[in-house]
Amino acid sequence: MRTTKLSAGNTIEASCTRCRATLNHTIVAMVGERIVRVECNTCHGVHNYRGPVEKKEKASRQPATKKQVVPRQPKKDPGISDMEEWESLSPTFDCNQATPYDMNGKFRVNELINHSTFGLGIVKNIIPPKKMEVLFQLGKKLLRCQ
Repeated sequence: MRTTKLSAGNTIEASCTRCRATLNHTIVAMVGERIVRVECNTCHGVHNYRGPVEKKEKASRQPATKKQVVPRQPKKDPGISDMEEWESLSPTFDCNQATPYDMNGKFRVNELINHSTFGLGIVKNIIPPKKMEVLFQLGKKLLRCQ
């Protein structure tokens, strides 16, 4: 604890912004009793006064209360949902109205097609410029179209 009054020209410890350490500084300017500017005695940098940096003690933290763990619902397998959709749609199919699949053919959504390898299928989605998604009994396939 200092008993003498501080004034410009006195030496004090301060945190240097250039050296990034607590070093001796010379007081350059004061406003009333408050130190405003100091000069580092090591690097001679002049900057605003910052008192010596005090190391903070780590506060003891209370352990966080754990949230109740709720198991996730398993995602539905896309293959299973495709099979369920096929089962619900297949009784309504009329095999005689199925259009034979041709890579250069034009198709519409919900149109029934007959593929030489995959069998009967229904067009689920047209993907520009030249693709379509077709639901077959084996699952969804991406086919070329016009």
